[in-house]
Amino acid sequence: MVDTAPDVRTARSARPRLVVSVTASADGRVTLNRASRLLDEAAGKMWDSIHPGSADGMFAARRAEIERRYAPQVVLEGSGTFAADADGPITGLPAPSGDIATLYDDFLPAEANCRWFAVVDGRGRIRWTYKGDAGRRLLVIVSHATPAPYLAHLRSEDVPYLVAGDGPVDLGDALRMMKDRLGATCVVSEAGGGLNGALLRSGLVDELHLMLLPSLVGGLGTPTTFDGVPLLPGQLPTRLRLLDARVTTDGIVSLHYEIDPQPA
Repeated sequence: MVDTAPDVRTARSARPRLVVSVTASADGRVTLNRASRLLDEAAGKMWDSIHPGSADGMFAARRAEIERRYAPQVVLEGSGTFAADADGPITGLPAPSGDIATLYDDFLPAEANCRWFAVVDGRGRIRWTYKGDAGRRLLVIVSHATPAPYLAHLRSEDVPYLVAGDGPVDLGDALRMMKDRLGATCVVSEAGGGLNGALLRSGLVDELHLMLLPSLVGGLGTPTTFDGVPLLPGQLPTRLRLLDARVTTDGIVSLHYEIDPQPA
């Protein structure tokens, strides 16, 4: 058997460390149902109602631990956090003028030495009002298949973006660009199951911080911590190595795993 571990290490060194940080019910659900967006007031209040008293302290401790270990430069989210499954590209944007090809060049500020809140939106579904705050600046991850009017819109709104992939966003390329263009050494995904599942299947996840709430949501199709493409026949599940486990008296279970690298 050929030892491919050096190749795996080389591939990982070309991109930032990817840490998935997610909170779920005890049955692994990360929202109430497929139609719910936790940013919506009613759904957010209902989700908050299942958080026991220790939740805020545990969330703060998890953030502090990740910050202490890696000081991550990028927090990553998917467009599904902000848009419904059925939402398509934004319509009604003016047709761009000039050289369309230049829209597919990365659009970054002259000074990119900051922290980022990056959202994968290859279809151009989100019209942004939030562009960052004192802690992080918004960054949109698009591809060469993203509609040109949307890219022109981002430029007109001074929203930075990176172009990764020819069809759907190439997540591996996006991470490598974050390292090369932004100097990122660690990215934390706080995304839902769709993006986290895509990162998992692409072999890009290095570490998992999973916090389980003492509640059950259930429901066929309710988003989970890792959704997306099923395992192929004969394909093994991703193995984990437990680094730490904590249980609070009011029922939160906090688990910290490292991905157990396996030869390809």
